[in-house]
Amino acid sequence: MNENFLEQKLAQRRDEQAFRSLRLNNGLEDWSSNDYLALAAYLSKQNGTVGGGATGSRLLSGNHAIMEETEQLLAAFHETEAALIFNSGYDANLGLLSVVPQKDDLILYDFLSHASIRDGIKLNSCKSHSFLHNDLADLERHLVRAESRCFVVTESVFSMDGDQAPLSEIVKLCESYNAYLIVDEAHATGIIGTKGEGLVQALGLTQKVFARVHTFGKALGSHGAVVVGSNRLRNYLINFSRAFIYTTALPPAHFETIQEGYRMLPLMNDARTHLKELIQLFQEASLPFQKLNSQTAIQAILIPGNEKARLVAQYLQSKGHDCRPILYPTVPKNTERIRIVLHSFNKTEALKSLIKAISESGELF
Repeated sequence: MNENFLEQKLAQRRDEQAFRSLRLNNGLEDWSSNDYLALAAYLSKQNGTVGGGATGSRLLSGNHAIMEETEQLLAAFHETEAALIFNSGYDANLGLLSVVPQKDDLILYDFLSHASIRDGIKLNSCKSHSFLHNDLADLERHLVRAESRCFVVTESVFSMDGDQAPLSEIVKLCESYNAYLIVDEAHATGIIGTKGEGLVQALGLTQKVFARVHTFGKALGSHGAVVVGSNRLRNYLINFSRAFIYTTALPPAHFETIQEGYRMLPLMNDARTHLKELIQLFQEASLPFQKLNSQTAIQAILIPGNEKARLVAQYLQSKGHDCRPILYPTVPKNTERIRIVLHSFNKTEALKSLIKAISESGELF
């Protein structure tokens, strides 16, 4: 994949003696951190060598060996050259999409893309258009018309509908039109694949995707996110991504949690199997509302109208089920819904009880 457009700007930074790179403190006297009262240092001594806060951005005082160790572990897990951790999935999408496409480029993004993707695109000065959700013909219609370098952005599993992007077909289109594919794997991480590696790897497409975003706040039960891709992309983000450069890093101790989560993922096949059984049970259930077709942990029943969706949610809650309504404008008008997230810890009998309550709620109208 040609990434010379990144190298040109990196070379300019080197020529200007302004190239940024991450460095470790290596025991030097601290004259750069924001640990004004030495609380981070104190907590580190109390709780172990990584027990306190990062004390600053990673380009100043906040880089620690465990951070780079974690990124190497994640790069290996996700079968890519490099990884760069951001403080959240929102930050990762902002940090990636706001700076990688250049001003003369074009971004094509799925109409149902997450708000963080849309916000990252808004921060970029390049042109952008949405294509109809998972519609390959509409995507190709835009690609045919593209007169500049093009980036295609999608989610592997969509956060509100729970359906999957046709990634293999999207990759073929991107190859045909020399487009760069960026995939947000937030809701696939930990769930899809033999070890929870995500949809891109499960389909064997790692070498055909320009960048992926994996988040730690969903199946990994933690916080933060990682952008995986080439070494050149990592260097570019370190130098140009404001969402990475101008923020205090995650606490070093938090990286132990991330590492432990990734160590656990390959060992959780029983949990993923049970989750699949719950998905099948819900999909086969007869309900009085339209049920979206989803083979993932995210399930939804459509109840058009904010008031009606709220009413059903209140009824389900009265029956002991913590279900939340998703209302307009979070979702398009007349697609308001109850969003149901299945978990490996949910018992089969509990799901049957929820299905019964949903059926009963149909009598409210």
